[in-house]
Amino acid sequence: MECPHCGFKQMEYVAAKTTICRQCGRSFSPSAPKPGLKLKDTSAAPEEVPLHRKLEAIWGRHRNRLVSCFECKRKHEVSDQATSTNCPGCSAHIDLRDYKITTSFSRTIRTRGDVHLTTKGDLSSTSVICHSAVIEGKLRGNLECEDSMTINLVGKIPGRIGAQQMVVERKSDIQCFRRVRVTNIDIKGRMSAEIIATGSVTIRKGGSLEGNVTAKSIAIERGGVFSGQLVIGQANLTQGELLPEPKAAEKKSEAKVPIGAAQPLHAT
Repeated sequence: MECPHCGFKQMEYVAAKTTICRQCGRSFSPSAPKPGLKLKDTSAAPEEVPLHRKLEAIWGRHRNRLVSCFECKRKHEVSDQATSTNCPGCSAHIDLRDYKITTSFSRTIRTRGDVHLTTKGDLSSTSVICHSAVIEGKLRGNLECEDSMTINLVGKIPGRIGAQQMVVERKSDIQCFRRVRVTNIDIKGRMSAEIIATGSVTIRKGGSLEGNVTAKSIAIERGGVFSGQLVIGQANLTQGELLPEPKAAEKKSEAKVPIGAAQPLHAT
């Protein structure tokens, strides 16, 4: 059948008395005489897409993320739905899975996904490398996060831990036996550790930190407690680099020396 309004052709039952055009939505009778066909107006505003169709398009759209190779450090994009990939540079395998640990676990983990150590979990792996982690159970191995680490634990951490952003939650009370290396750390609970931070250390109200700290800056809110030695700046700075020579004094001393006289040597 051909729609008399827009000219759209569609299949219909041979004995149908009336039908609806699937193109324009108007009803017509297949047995009625056809008036002059109307051409589709291309200048008209496009038909509005229903909301549920828009949501389906958003949910079905694949998003990509940037991952780096463990071997050559090359970065490339992969789909969020992927569980593994190969580096386009060195062809090394890259695990992208997320791990949720609810029991004893001792295998090595090296993934660009996330790790969740639940309250009943016991992670004793020699080495764990991941994108981000949430620590609520026993951690007896080494853990290194590419992005963030959230600790909500009462207990001791004998292994090495490190992350770009680390958060110690309010109910936490942890004691770290090895150096904690971070970029920034936000302490809301109790923590005993030696911290090396290339960024800032923040102790919130009610938070407590005991141990030596080397950081670029430190902020302690009213009600926060810090006990230990503090070094602000880079750990490898020498006293000479911290106290540069004044240039103005040098110029004055050089001006008083007559021409042709022996020039004094600078101290080394």
